Amino acid sequence: MIPSHVARALTTLLPIRQPVFLWGPPGVGKSQIVAQTAAALGLELIDIRAVLLDPVDLRGLPQIDANGRTHWRAPAFLPTSGQGVLFLDELNAAPPLVQAACYQLILDRALGEYRLPDGWTVIAAGNRDQDRAVTHRMPTALANRFVHLEIEPHLEDWIAWAEAAGIASEVTAFLRFRPALLHDFDPTRAVRSFPTPRSWEFVSTMLQGAPDPQVELELLRGAVGDGAALEFSGFLRTWRELPDTDAVLADPDAAPAPVEPAAAYAICEALGRLACPDVMPALTRYAARLPVEFGVLLMRDAVRRDSRTAKTPSFAAWARDNAEVFV
Repeated sequence: MIPSHVARALTTLLPIRQPVFLWGPPGVGKSQIVAQTAAALGLELIDIRAVLLDPVDLRGLPQIDANGRTHWRAPAFLPTSGQGVLFLDELNAAPPLVQAACYQLILDRALGEYRLPDGWTVIAAGNRDQDRAVTHRMPTALANRFVHLEIEPHLEDWIAWAEAAGIASEVTAFLRFRPALLHDFDPTRAVRSFPTPRSWEFVSTMLQGAPDPQVELELLRGAVGDGAALEFSGFLRTWRELPDTDAVLADPDAAPAPVEPAAAYAICEALGRLACPDVMPALTRYAARLPVEFGVLLMRDAVRRDSRTAKTPSFAAWARDNAEVFV
């Protein structure tokens, strides 16, 4: 399932308190999907890294009362009221005894004397066995307590997230140009770095830190691996030679209009982020000079950035002239 569909599924399953296990390769965004869905539903999120726990950490410590009887004191990280999501991340990387300690919590919503409040739902996540990550085989008794959803990367979902998260324009433009590099993970390759949605976020953060040009390529290699880093480095050279966006908006009829795909993706990304009703006359005139598929891309980006642009006369005229390709 693509991330947006997983989020819709969680929106259905959380209110009925159905436990869910999210599977996916490293860096695909499992944790972020859970956090974003919980926030969208107004639910508290408690994120527990199961791989860091010992079995006793879940049950708590014993305490002897005045009658000489032993009671188990539940750990402070377990909720006692309210509504929310108890997220057991990397559950299948936890040792078998820790997984076993989760049985009762997931199925019976209890652990010894502790009771999970009615407003809380358990979600777990982990890498797949074929990803060659650190995993332990999940006992069938535990697996049968979940609805299992497998996440796969999806460019348009990631682009929508990236724009809201402030990911660098050059990163999103490059991945539109080379969508196969959004997630290029092969567990049979002995590499330390490879492209994933998570590692492209690293790249964006590094670029925003203005790295020294002499070490920039090595930083990229350290984040996304050799092949992707070399391709992205070449794309950056194109990006940095683009027409100035202010110059394009000032004179859209005279500014250079690239036809080479990498440069066209780049200029559309840069201009799309400036979209608002005031600049639509210039954007539509410039879009008409681009190869038709990039003109459509620019207009779609403009509408996604600011929905008011779709109500401008200049957009209406452009859409009328391009009705056959703009759907």
